[in-house]
Amino acid sequence: MTLLSIRDLTVHHGQLRAVDGLSLDVDEGEVLAIIGANGAGKSTLLRALAGLNPPTSGTVHLRGRDITRLPAHQRVPAGIALVPEGRRLFPSLTVEENLLVGAYRKRTGPWTVAAVHELFPWMAERRDQNAAQLSGGEQQAVAIGRALLSNPELLLVDELSLGLAPVVVRRIYETLPRIVGAGTTALIVEQDVTQAMRVADRVHCLLEGRSVLRGRPGDLTAEQVEHAYFGIAQEGSH
Repeated sequence: MTLLSIRDLTVHHGQLRAVDGLSLDVDEGEVLAIIGANGAGKSTLLRALAGLNPPTSGTVHLRGRDITRLPAHQRVPAGIALVPEGRRLFPSLTVEENLLVGAYRKRTGPWTVAAVHELFPWMAERRDQNAAQLSGGEQQAVAIGRALLSNPELLLVDELSLGLAPVVVRRIYETLPRIVGAGTTALIVEQDVTQAMRVADRVHCLLEGRSVLRGRPGDLTAEQVEHAYFGIAQEGSH
C-alpha cells in the first residue's frame, strides 16, 4: 500500500533548483532512506514534504490526498512529522516539556510520553533536566520522541547521524523497528551510506536533485552506490 506518492517534484532553494523533477513512492510500514552527498537536495526534499519549502511544480499525495499546497501547520494533523536537521529542541525547556510540544496537534495513536520512555528508558529519570544539558545523541532521541508524540503516519528524519558518534547512531537506529512496528512509516535522509543500507528497506540516491539510483540494499553493489553518490557515470569517467 503506497502511503506517500511524489510525482515530478521540483523545489527551489533560493535560485538553486535543489529538487529536480523527482518521483518516488513510500510504502506503508517501510523505512526508505534518501542518500546522497552534501547539496544533493535531500534536506530540501524533506522540508518540502513537511510544508516548509513550497514546491515549484509537481505533486505530493499522502494516502491519495493531494497535500502539495497544504500549509506546514496542517501537515502534522495530516500525519507527517519532521525531525529537523540539528534537532531544534527548545534549550530552556525540560526534556518532558520538549516532548509535550509534539503532542500539541496530536492525532490518536500508540505514542504517549510513557511509550517514548519505553523506547528511550533514560528519559524517564531525566524528564526534568533542561534540554541544553543533554548530549547530541540524547537531544536527537528527544527530537524523535517529540515527533512521535504527534502520532505520525510518516516520520521524516533529516540527517539522523550528523555530528554523532557511531555507537550513539547505532543505538538510535536500533529503535527504528519498534517505531515502524507501532505503525509509523519512516523516510530518512542520511549521509552515512553504510548505516542507511543497514536499516532501510529501500534506498534512493539523489544527485543534484534527481534520483540516480534506487533499489533494495541487498540488490545494489557498493560500486553502484559509490558511482551514484559521487556522480561517476562509468568506470574512469568524471
